[in-house]
Amino acid sequence: MVPVPRWLIPRTRCSYASLYFAVCVDPTDNELLTLEIVHRYVETLDKYFGNVCELDIVFNFDKAYYLLDELLIAGEIQESSRKIIVHTQKKIEQTENEDVSDTLKNVTLM
Repeated sequence: MVPVPRWLIPRTRCSYASLYFAVCVDPTDNELLTLEIVHRYVETLDKYFGNVCELDIVFNFDKAYYLLDELLIAGEIQESSRKIIVHTQKKIEQTENEDVSDTLKNVTLM
């Protein structure tokens, strides 16, 4: 059995909007800031999905991950505005949909 380093043991557990999170926090990090980041992420998910639930994340994991990626870089907050994060994700989806429709048009013309 391999011993688990103390800093890898989840130190912060929280529940928001029927979602549960376990976060590994360095002993020197601020746990309240970690809770604030989790809260901000859940609010962003809620704004994007409507009333977010576990199934939204299960079936749209890529979108949930993209939203987290827009929120954080290397564990630090990159963008704090939920509106900007959701707007960026919607623009990405719109661009992907346009690319797919253009590809389908080209295929049907051949």
